[in-house]
Amino acid sequence: MKLSVYGFIVSIFFSIFSNAQEVPLEEVIRMGIQKNFDVRILQKTGEAAANDNRFAFGAFLPQLNANGAYIKTTNASRNVTFADVETIREGAKSTNTQGQVQLLWTLFDGTKMFATRKRIGELAALGEINVRNQLINSTAAIIINYYNIIRQKQQLKAIRELMKVSEERVKLAEKKLQVGTGGKPELLQAKVDLNAQRTAILSQETVIQQLKDQLNGLVGMDLPEVYDVADTIPINLFLTKEEVLTDIDKTNQTIVAARKNIDVAQLVVRENRALRSPIFNFTSAYNYNQTENELATTPVAQKFTRNQGLNYGLTVSIPIINFLNVNRTIAASKINLERQKIVYDQQLMIAVVGVRNAYINYDNAKKTLLINEENIILAKENVYIALEGFKRGITTALDLRTAQQSLADAYNLLIAARYNAKVSETELLRLKGALLN
Repeated sequence: MKLSVYGFIVSIFFSIFSNAQEVPLEEVIRMGIQKNFDVRILQKTGEAAANDNRFAFGAFLPQLNANGAYIKTTNASRNVTFADVETIREGAKSTNTQGQVQLLWTLFDGTKMFATRKRIGELAALGEINVRNQLINSTAAIIINYYNIIRQKQQLKAIRELMKVSEERVKLAEKKLQVGTGGKPELLQAKVDLNAQRTAILSQETVIQQLKDQLNGLVGMDLPEVYDVADTIPINLFLTKEEVLTDIDKTNQTIVAARKNIDVAQLVVRENRALRSPIFNFTSAYNYNQTENELATTPVAQKFTRNQGLNYGLTVSIPIINFLNVNRTIAASKINLERQKIVYDQQLMIAVVGVRNAYINYDNAKKTLLINEENIILAKENVYIALEGFKRGITTALDLRTAQQSLADAYNLLIAARYNAKVSETELLRLKGALLN
């Protein structure tokens, strides 16, 4: 009765998930490219750098500013001369109108403006590299999570297959106990093993659902609430270490970004060196000033005055002593340049070591996979023989349980080998920078 109830629950579970929509890996990756939060954050950072680059040509344009003022004044005055002549004026009003248009155009600043313009362009390019690098890393995380779900599904399938053997053991043990050819401990042990597998199934289903939720989080919760993934893990068995390492300094996005940082640091040095150069500016201004007085506050006060005119010319600014600030900034930028070169060498070394380690794992996983694919056939045949022998009384319950455990171990090793080979393959492609291809 208990077995039938459990079978009913499992059948209900299967009916729910059998109707779940299967989402292919390519579709999940597409969602991740569009909705992954890490990618979207870096895309906005890259857009900010691209926006700066769009307006960087402004470094070559003149500055043009206009100023104006309109001021009304009301004064009260009292004047007494040495001849004791007193003059009192109340409500003396005046109006002052001012206007100025000023132009400043830097003609030469030691080529600093050219270096600045190019540096902003390099920062925009660096933003694109960082976005692509994040796309690759997020895609790798999606692939590994996706195939981990498949791995756990295969593990669940293996447990269910083993549980069928345990159910058969329980039935046979009950029959033997009824006819007097078997003992109760044998039946109890068979039921304990069956219950352990039931518990393992529940735990495995929990793991699968948690991994599905994690995958959904990687794509911005864009997947359906109930969905399924594929059943197999395809593996490229023909990758070579030499193929991955070829031109890795041009394809690994972390290395490319490190090299771009060197370019940016070189331009910062160039900008700081330009601070030693004289700066030549073209300057021009148009000035307008008008004053109207309604009442004479003094004998020489003007009732109306207006001044207007245009001036233009060249100015030069020559740095002579600035407390060695230019030398300090140049030295600091050179230190940063050397630091970026070290970071580049470090990232190149990390990538090469990563490829070598990943390839060792990949090669070992391939060899292990071939061995375990042969081993699973042997283990299945061994369980079949042990079960048939147990039915005929030739094989003991302990022999059957040992064969069953060997099959469980063979499944674990085979499924792990498949997954590890895929993880290593994904890591090799990530380090190569070819994962999106």
